[in-house]
Amino acid sequence: MESNHTTKFNQYEASFDEIRKLISIIEEVANGKYSNDIMEFTKPGHSKTIQRIAEAVGMMMVRVEAREMRLEQLIEELRELNALLKKNIIQTVITIANALGARDQYSEGHAQRVAIYSERLARKVELTEEEVETIKIGGMLHDIGKIGFSDRMFTSEDVKFSKDMIKEIRHHPKIGANILKDIEFLGPVLEYVRHHHESVDGTGYPDGIRDEEIPMGAKIISVADCFDAITTERSYQKGRDKEEASVILRSLSGKGLSAELVEAFIEEIKENGML
Repeated sequence: MESNHTTKFNQYEASFDEIRKLISIIEEVANGKYSNDIMEFTKPGHSKTIQRIAEAVGMMMVRVEAREMRLEQLIEELRELNALLKKNIIQTVITIANALGARDQYSEGHAQRVAIYSERLARKVELTEEEVETIKIGGMLHDIGKIGFSDRMFTSEDVKFSKDMIKEIRHHPKIGANILKDIEFLGPVLEYVRHHHESVDGTGYPDGIRDEEIPMGAKIISVADCFDAITTERSYQKGRDKEEASVILRSLSGKGLSAELVEAFIEEIKENGML
């Protein structure tokens, strides 16, 4: 009778070795390292207590994994929705920026060309894809501050700018940055818009910063902006070809424009042509 009682009791009594191994696996599960090792303890040959604990932990692990999988799905869905929202917001702002073309025939298409030239130059100097995309957006939006210009600034007549008009022109980068400042995900685009008229020698506007203080994206957009202005027909100037434009760009090299970027841009234009 005593032997039978001991056998019956041992069915529910865990050995020290079983407990040690089980605790080790449970600790791994608690640390997020899931494995099927726990299921080994649910099989015959282990004490009933160990089997019940292993089954409970196994079920808990399955439920946690299911919840984590669902969370990952929700996070991915949120990422997709966020990306779509960003795209729609950017497109809306770009549409507003493009409205400048309706007020000034000479500005029509300018933002798109600057964006493409900026993208090409950014790739030429081997920036990352993320930087290239950000600079392209900056190129599209660089003149959005001109939305605040008075109608006299959009006349097609060859007029001489007054001091007030020049002051208004020099404010458009700052106005543009202010328009965009609440769209936080634009990140460095705001700096590119604000500083695309700065000069490497410190004589630019609106902040008079120089050389390394100017963000790379703003320097790139500045070169692209200048080139498109030189090569576009205006009421007050004839559009230049790429050879003439290259000479003018080089005359600004190291003064208003980055010498390194000017040479890279000229080479890029020779390789891939003008728009």
